[in-house]
Amino acid sequence: MSMSMPGVLNAVVVNYRTSDLTLKCVESIVRLGIAAPEEIVVVENASPDDSFERLSRELPQGIRLVRSATNGGFGAGVNLGAAACDREFILVLNPDTYFEDLSIQQAIELFDREADVGIVGLDLVYPGGVRQFSARRFYSLLDVVGRRLPIGRYWPFKPRIDRHMMLSAWDTDQPFDAEWVMGTGFIVRRALFNRIGGMDEAYFLYMEDVDLCARVWQADFRVVCVPGAKLVHDHQRNSAAGPFSWAGRLHLKSLMRFRKKFRVPLFRQPGITGLWR
Repeated sequence: MSMSMPGVLNAVVVNYRTSDLTLKCVESIVRLGIAAPEEIVVVENASPDDSFERLSRELPQGIRLVRSATNGGFGAGVNLGAAACDREFILVLNPDTYFEDLSIQQAIELFDREADVGIVGLDLVYPGGVRQFSARRFYSLLDVVGRRLPIGRYWPFKPRIDRHMMLSAWDTDQPFDAEWVMGTGFIVRRALFNRIGGMDEAYFLYMEDVDLCARVWQADFRVVCVPGAKLVHDHQRNSAAGPFSWAGRLHLKSLMRFRKKFRVPLFRQPGITGLWR
């Protein structure tokens, strides 16, 4: 493996009131040589704090800082960043992520070997190394309920939720097809991303990653997860909040948007082919 990967990908990080985290994320990309400064795009998504001033001052020389006039949500921020990209691949990252090594090269090598791979999900781990299980199956309404409410931790829901979260797929430590991967950290072919219209900006937050992966499958490309291509995610999950919290309501609103476009059966997990209306 080469010690750096310049020229292969652009990195896009969307900042909203997270300048500390964004700076740490970008620092790890530059230090490890995953992308050169001029290949990194930071989108400042109209934060109400001093994020823009601070990032202008403290980001390494050469990084493109794009200032959004309004906060149109995560997907809109990613699209704004992607418009400034010119490399073969786009690495999309939440600001609360960072790299500790060059294991991401396993993901790039997979793209090189397999031309029908459209998106690769990275192996998200918590600080300390515990795996986050970042691959998922498409939802049935029962899965949504199980993920939203405490009953998901108990029989008969638990085996079903484990299946939704594709827990057993990681056992072999080999790349595997995932129905969708978390938008926290993934790589997409830029030409494909543009061809299918990028992220759907009608989602403000949540489900835009599920929607993107559905459209990648629809375009006859695969979504793959690569165990061992590690990205540290220092995060507490908002969408696990109860259904009446702000995050919970937003998640359900996004689910309604998704249901207008794709099938979300009541009981049976739809798989890939069962998704199309």
